[in-house]
Amino acid sequence: MKLYLLAGEASGDKLGAALIRGLGSLVQDLEFRGVAGPEMQAEGMESLFPMDELSVMGIAEVLPKYLKLRRRLNEVVADCVAWRPDALITIDVPDFSQRMACAVRNRIPGMRCIHYVAPSVWAWRAWRTEKMARCTDHVLALLPFEPPHMTRGGMTCDFVGHPVVAEPLAGPEDVRAFRAETGTGDAPIVLALPGSRTKEVARLVPVFGEAMRRVLASRPEVRIVVPAADPVAAAVREGVRAWPGEPIVLDPRDSGPAMKRAAFAAADVALAASGTVSLELAANATPMVVAYDMNWLSWQVMSRLATIDTVTLVNLVTNTRTVPEFLGPDCRPVAIADAVNELLSGQAAREAQLDAMATTMTRLGRGEEAPGLRAARSVVAALSREDDGRGR
Repeated sequence: MKLYLLAGEASGDKLGAALIRGLGSLVQDLEFRGVAGPEMQAEGMESLFPMDELSVMGIAEVLPKYLKLRRRLNEVVADCVAWRPDALITIDVPDFSQRMACAVRNRIPGMRCIHYVAPSVWAWRAWRTEKMARCTDHVLALLPFEPPHMTRGGMTCDFVGHPVVAEPLAGPEDVRAFRAETGTGDAPIVLALPGSRTKEVARLVPVFGEAMRRVLASRPEVRIVVPAADPVAAAVREGVRAWPGEPIVLDPRDSGPAMKRAAFAAADVALAASGTVSLELAANATPMVVAYDMNWLSWQVMSRLATIDTVTLVNLVTNTRTVPEFLGPDCRPVAIADAVNELLSGQAAREAQLDAMATTMTRLGRGEEAPGLRAARSVVAALSREDDGRGR
C-alpha cells in the first residue's frame, strides 16, 4: 500500500505519526511519502519540504505568503502525481489540503482522497462540505458531532476519537517533583499559554502579561508558569521578560514533554490561547480562561461568518459555556484577570468546569481504542469499500 500523506502543523504531525503506527499494525507492506513534521519523520517518513511552511492561519496572514504557498502546492501535487499512490491522505490545513486533493484528482481521475480532521463547517462556511466532496471521498473526524455534517455533503465519515485521550498524564509524584524543581512549593500556579504561532504570540504576550500583572496585584502568592511551544520558544522567552512575578518559562529545547505534562497537572488555573490546548487542559482537569486576538481584517471576516457563539471545544462538546472566552475586541487584560481570579477563588466555577471536562474526555473516546488505531482501521475500511466497488 502506497500512501501519500500531507501534514502542515504540529497537531497534524502528531495525528499523522499515530496514523502511521496504526496502519503499520494492520498492513504488512506500507510505503509513505509526502510532507511531514518531526513526529512523522520519526516513524520513518521523509518530508518533501519543511512542514511548517504551511502553518499559516488567518486571511491577512496568508496574503503575504500566497505566492510561496502556491509554489509549494504545485510542487507537492507534481510529486504526488509522479509517485502514483494508492490514496492521498491530507491532515488538517483544510484550505491547502482541499486545493491539493482537487489538483491531484484532476491529474489522476479516480484518485482516492481521505482527509483527517473534519473542517469546522459547524462553526463557519457550512457550504464547504459540498465543495470538499468534489475531491474527497472519506473523512476522519475528531469530534463526535461532526460525521453528519460530512455525510450530508456526500462523503463517508467516521468519528475516530481525539488524540488528546491517548496522551500520557502526569501523576502526583511527577507534580511533587515539578514543584520541587521549579521552586513553586505549595503556591497556586497559573499557566500562561500564548499560542504556537509567531503572530499570535506577538499579539497575546503583552495582553497576557498585563492580565498576569493584575492577577498578582490581588494574589501575590501566585506563580506563573509558561510552557512555550517549540516553534516560538525564543519569542515567548523574550516576550515574558517584561512580565511581573518572575515567570517560569518551560522551553522545550531544555525540558522534555514530561515537564510540560507535570506543569499541566500541577496548575490551578490556565490562561490559554484558543485552540486544541484547551483539550490538553481538560484532559488534566485544569480550569481555564481562553483568550484570543488576531488581525483586524481576519477578525471582521471570521466573526461575521461564524455560526457559533463559542470556540472552546469543551464548551462545544458538552453544549455548555463553562469556559469563559475573551475573543477579538474582548481580549482585554482587565476582564481576563477577573476571570482568572474567579477560578482561583470560586469553587462553583471550578466545579462546573471540572464536570464539563470529564464529560468532554468521555465523549472524545477516553477509555476506548487509541485514536491512531481507530483512524487506521477507518482508512483500511474506506479503501476496501472503494476496492470492492470497483470490482477488484
